[in-house]
Amino acid sequence: MTTPMFSLEVFPPKRNAPVGTIYDTLDGLEDLKPDFISVTYGHGTAADRTATARIAHTIRSEYGIPTVAHLTALYSDHEVIDRALEMFDEAGVEAVLALRGDELPGARVGVFPHASDLVAYIREKRPELKIFGACYPEGHYESKSLDEDIANLKTKVDAGASHLISQLFYDNDDFYRFLDKARAAGIDVPIEAGIMPVRGAKSVRRMAERNASRIPARLAALLDKWADNPEALRAAGINYASEQITDLVAHGVDGIHLYTMNHPAGTRRIWHNVGPLFTR
Repeated sequence: MTTPMFSLEVFPPKRNAPVGTIYDTLDGLEDLKPDFISVTYGHGTAADRTATARIAHTIRSEYGIPTVAHLTALYSDHEVIDRALEMFDEAGVEAVLALRGDELPGARVGVFPHASDLVAYIREKRPELKIFGACYPEGHYESKSLDEDIANLKTKVDAGASHLISQLFYDNDDFYRFLDKARAAGIDVPIEAGIMPVRGAKSVRRMAERNASRIPARLAALLDKWADNPEALRAAGINYASEQITDLVAHGVDGIHLYTMNHPAGTRRIWHNVGPLFTR
């Protein structure tokens, strides 16, 4: 039986935070030995590019862990993407996660209205670079149906995305339903399940609303029970994420992508619970 991949996501420190805080995060994650760490990207400013490239370089050069740099499409032009790819080359980035990006009120869309447009451009400019894409187990919130969203996903894969990472979800049945439909549509690239541990009731509900994600009754009970007890809710969230991962691995998923939110302590507690499932 093939051992599933295990990967992590981190983000550059906020602009008003000491840059050294990223070392605290990475020091806490290093010995988990993930297959790669992805580094998030903002809306496409020069500062965003620099921050993502700098953190990716640190992960690769100082920790010896392969990196995936996020790159957003919606408000970028060819020059912006070219500069970002050059910076990522210099940083030793192994792959790019090509994303559409969030809409900004009043901002003008550039030459890449969809993630698939960005994927096609990167594939043309950097044929040797591995390109990741995002997928949505419950369907993208702008799609009319899950089937329509999977058709769009097939377009992205056909354009050159060779690895997919899912948006967060809280009910594994939603992921299995999506996976069956994706495979039936001819999408045969690796698909990692994206897991975001619960840390706060408000943040979970806000994130679920933003992404049109369902909060199952079992999770809703945890949020209601410990909404005013952050420590207890974090502990319950670690157990919930651990159980999700255990079930996903038992069902033979390609991999688990853990959204760390730069909280290494919680990530390590989850790894303590599930690490033996990834023994190679």
